[in-house]
Amino acid sequence: MNAVVYARRPPLDREALQNLFEEAWGHRKCDFEPVLERSFTWVAAFSTARFLVGFVNVAWDGGVHFFMLDTTVHPDWQRRGVGRAIVLDAIEACRGHGEWMHVDSDAALMHNFYDVCGFGPTPAGLVWLG
Repeated sequence: MNAVVYARRPPLDREALQNLFEEAWGHRKCDFEPVLERSFTWVAAFSTARFLVGFVNVAWDGGVHFFMLDTTVHPDWQRRGVGRAIVLDAIEACRGHGEWMHVDSDAALMHNFYDVCGFGPTPAGLVWLG
């Protein structure tokens, strides 16, 4: 396979981003244009053939609190360090700009992935709005 190139806040082709989510999760996501306009940063991973293979978004409150969202890696590129690299790069992009970063995940993914990236457990509450 090709090598991977990582970039912070690169321009993203909407269709390529939707295709990544469809391949990884089985469905398309929202229109990312208004989402990314409000994001603190995002990190994308591209194969050297310019194929989008990974993405993570960092939303924020406009002050000091960050929220990691939509960590996604193309199935053909999973378990190769791409996910960890984009998460760690997103964390580094936020250092010095705030107090904390939050991520939500199921217990297995938290334990097997996000813990390894430096996230620790914290009590949290949730209310469904749908």
